[in-house]
Amino acid sequence: MKTSNPRLTLRVIEKSDYDELAALMDLVFPDVGGAWPKMTIMDLIRQFPDGQICIEDNGKIVAAALTIKVDYNRYSLPHVYTDIVDKNDVIQHNPHGDAMYGLDVFVHPDYRGMRLGRRLYHARKELCQSENLKAILTGGRITGYHKYSDEMRVTEYIEQVKRKTIHDPILSFQLANDFDVKRIMRHYLPEDDKSQGYATLLEWDNFFYEEDQSSIHELDKTLVRIGIVQWQMRQVTSLEDLLEQSEFFISSLSNYKADFALFPEFFNAPLMGLQHDQNSVEAIRYLASFSEAIKQRFSELAITYNINIIAGSMPEERDGKLYNISYLLHRDGMIDEQLKVHITPHEQRDWVIDGGNEIGVFETDAGRVGILICYDSEFPELGRMMAEKDVQIMFVPFWTDTKNGYQRVRLCSQARAIENECYVAIGGSVGNLPRVDNVDIQYAQSAVFSPSDIFFPHDATIAEASPNTEMIIFADVDLDKLKQLNTEGSVTNLRHRRLDVYGGFTQPKSGK
Repeated sequence: MKTSNPRLTLRVIEKSDYDELAALMDLVFPDVGGAWPKMTIMDLIRQFPDGQICIEDNGKIVAAALTIKVDYNRYSLPHVYTDIVDKNDVIQHNPHGDAMYGLDVFVHPDYRGMRLGRRLYHARKELCQSENLKAILTGGRITGYHKYSDEMRVTEYIEQVKRKTIHDPILSFQLANDFDVKRIMRHYLPEDDKSQGYATLLEWDNFFYEEDQSSIHELDKTLVRIGIVQWQMRQVTSLEDLLEQSEFFISSLSNYKADFALFPEFFNAPLMGLQHDQNSVEAIRYLASFSEAIKQRFSELAITYNINIIAGSMPEERDGKLYNISYLLHRDGMIDEQLKVHITPHEQRDWVIDGGNEIGVFETDAGRVGILICYDSEFPELGRMMAEKDVQIMFVPFWTDTKNGYQRVRLCSQARAIENECYVAIGGSVGNLPRVDNVDIQYAQSAVFSPSDIFFPHDATIAEASPNTEMIIFADVDLDKLKQLNTEGSVTNLRHRRLDVYGGFTQPKSGK
């Protein structure tokens, strides 16, 4: 039957196609009853026309897929075939369903090997996304199991198919099309001798699915603009002087519609120069005395300029101990904080700073974000804890004096972006403060990094500043691309974690 010069067209099935469609079903499914009655096919076309698709070659149907809508909560649980198509061949389509259910996919034997089934599955996925449905479910026959049922249990058979040591005509195809086996269903189709009555419940998740929103203002933002201040360390005359400099940069970032403004670690260090003849411990505690006022002023600026601010980091004294804290000032007035967990030898020795004990992931109006203060970026465990809470953007305010130190932060931050499938923005300071003890020089090249795959820049760097120059930079990041990476990437690091070998991490708290 196969033509010598195929001309393939994918289209929806029409009522006039029934005779041709029925002949194809009789050819492909002789062991389970062949074609459905005309009434059933007509009902499918009437109730869900976009879900019934076929591929024709020079006008002749050679492959088809039939689909309905169902309630996800019902059909993600065990069921049997007659729950989908009852004994009278009536299809249980739910026009208000929040998931698709794949009934059948069938390809003419002469056209097998041309990947027509893959085309049909891809069309189903596109329909699922365009209809904003949660998932595609299907009850999958395991037609090769009868050959092995005397020597292995059905669970072992499925595992061997997953390992590709056994090929199952249906299950192997479904696994290759990104479906996951959720459970085994007994007596799904009792007359299916090849499957011994078993079926797998398979699911393909639509990672672009969004819950119904009552207002456009409740929709998740997917395109996010990150602004970074590569801050020049310079002498200041007062707290107000420092705040005026800060407001200039915040205003500039806001004018360019940035969703976030990132400042460097210890960006307020110039205030230590207001007092002379202090030792290191006295100077850092003097600096801590300004932190509350800066936090409150930055919160006002976040609201005024409609921008979320990561206020680098500042020292703060609590119960006699000193901590290095980054504040997230939301543009709605909320304030979150992240204490630096890993304290450098310099901070411990010269400033007697203590480390925090928690790592947070914070919900903002522009994505789920986390903060790794400088040295914290060099510990992969923290980034992975954030990834387990679905972090989308990590912010790394840093302060490094040499290029060696900067390279540690940069390279480790790039690793966090790749292994955790997220964006990472790093922001540092430049210049010098010759009159401030232990804050004499800085080296920085601020940047925004992406995962490394075909959806992102070839060098996994979205934007970067000029080294050692005061400036602001912007980067637009697409949060939807992270979802696409997680399911369709060349590699999928998060999905391929061997939790059976090294386990997961204790879930971090989401915010304060």
